[in-house]
Amino acid sequence: MTMITCISPIDGSVYAERTPLGASDAAAAVARAKAAQAAWAARPLAERIALVQDGVARVGAMNDAIVPELAHQMGRPVRYGGEFGGFNERASYMADIAQDALADIVVEDSDKFRRVIKRVPHGVVLVVAPWNYPYMTAINTVAPALIAGNTVMLKHASQTPLVGERMAEALHAAGIPQDVFQNVFLDHQTTSDLIAAKSFGFVNFTGSVGGGRAIETAAAGTFTGVGLELGGKDPGYVCDDADVQAAADTLIDGAMFNSGQCCCGIERIYVAEALFDDFVAKAVEIVKGYKLGNPLDPETTIGPMAHVRFADTVREQTAEAIAAGATAHIDPADFPQDGGAYLMPQILTNVTHDMRVMREESFGPVVGIMAVKDDAEAIRLMNDSDYGLTASVWTQDAARAEAIADQIETGTVFMNRADYLDPALCWTGCKDTGRGGGLSVIGYHNLTRPKSYHLKKA
Repeated sequence: MTMITCISPIDGSVYAERTPLGASDAAAAVARAKAAQAAWAARPLAERIALVQDGVARVGAMNDAIVPELAHQMGRPVRYGGEFGGFNERASYMADIAQDALADIVVEDSDKFRRVIKRVPHGVVLVVAPWNYPYMTAINTVAPALIAGNTVMLKHASQTPLVGERMAEALHAAGIPQDVFQNVFLDHQTTSDLIAAKSFGFVNFTGSVGGGRAIETAAAGTFTGVGLELGGKDPGYVCDDADVQAAADTLIDGAMFNSGQCCCGIERIYVAEALFDDFVAKAVEIVKGYKLGNPLDPETTIGPMAHVRFADTVREQTAEAIAAGATAHIDPADFPQDGGAYLMPQILTNVTHDMRVMREESFGPVVGIMAVKDDAEAIRLMNDSDYGLTASVWTQDAARAEAIADQIETGTVFMNRADYLDPALCWTGCKDTGRGGGLSVIGYHNLTRPKSYHLKKA
């Protein structure tokens, strides 16, 4: 049996290994989750909320140990303190809105009829989580799924195997039964086989487009609900009235933070011609101030990518673009540790949409910047993509921003900010970025199904 192995990007050593469940053990885990679901859903909603909140707090109590674990597993520098802020914000918001989001819709309650729509859980929810923000992406679905009365099986990425174990430890210590939340190690084939066997009422997957296709293929004909957040090539647009320094600060951080490994990271930037040179100069100055190095060093501001092959993909895209005429603005001499999983950040100009670096997901610390003559050209270029997760528009005019936003094919549009997930808004995408939506009241709608009661009174 092939082991699930985490190769640390820090030094290429084996950091953790886990044995995946075989087919019979995986089926038994599903059976336990199904058996536990009715009793869990029968508990009062307030009790489920309190248990989840307690579990979330217990993850926070582990943060001092979690932060270096994340550095070892996926390379994020310890100086940033982990993910508990966003993890807690998302779970807390979903807990706060649960009573209203899951409330019955009473159409009539008279002497003659009671007509009501209730929201009932799907049953067992499978969460397939990614490594790049392994706590925050997982809690997006885990918290509301449990609160809504589902049991949950979490299959985490092989790069971050300790994350699911930490979450299970915390949730179980809070009093959530072991069969209600299970952290499971599964290989791809076993995961597909379980989905094809109708093991789950709902599957949420965050990851690559190829992974999403595999999930949809496995679910085909089963009528299993599927939520998919897949690739992205998120654009930023700096209008001619923008605050250039603020735009550069935020968009470049959005492109480079976490070594560019952000679902909603900025991967391409369009700037009004009059501001182009100033923006590029400010962007280059910001990037030259980064320190690439060991993520366990508190002075490091940009760590290694999670795996050498991810870094090599970005290197290939960048080299192809330069060979095709792009201009690289960052000198390799400024980042002597570049090599292997350690990838220097790069800013490219003279790029076109004929280049892979402007069309394919990079998921690394490189960004292409193009000058545009007006809003219409910016909109056309922003929409010239197979993906649609977020877009960031920079302007002093909110009406202008909303008018532009109405024309962008994406799931979320930001004005004067980027790379943030607001739990009150639906987190969703279009085109090859996937389908469905998490968080907000809509997240609860996707993790439950409507059930109608038409009761004629005697």
